[in-house]
Amino acid sequence: MEKPDIKILLDKYFEGETTIAEENYLRVHFASADVAPEFEMYKPVFGFFEVEKSIVSTAVVELHKKQNPWLSIAVAAVVFLCIGSFGYLNFSIAKQPTDLGTYDNPQKAFQETKKALALLSVHVNTGVESMQYLQTYESTKNIVFN
Repeated sequence: MEKPDIKILLDKYFEGETTIAEENYLRVHFASADVAPEFEMYKPVFGFFEVEKSIVSTAVVELHKKQNPWLSIAVAAVVFLCIGSFGYLNFSIAKQPTDLGTYDNPQKAFQETKKALALLSVHVNTGVESMQYLQTYESTKNIVFN
């Protein structure tokens, strides 16, 4: 191939659009001695693949021979225990009475409602008192900065 063809192939290669045949041509071309000086910088890129392809691993990989069967039994027991607990708790909660404290006597219902609203009023008033401090702070800040 001529120089423009190599340039086009290199552009396609770096864009990831080359075919296997074109990549093989580039690899062979850059392994030869007749590479143009402007393309010398690409020689290590394609030479790297040839060097790495020739490396053979000498690492020994050990495979585990057998797992402990008790581990599988323990895992299964834990899974069944979790499923059983989940089912038991969900069904026992569903069977609880849904009586929310209804009263047959209107006077008693009125008294209980007054107690609940008084308790709520105490907590709401506490929040309102806290807001008074914020209002005092805001007015003081406006006086100082204005």
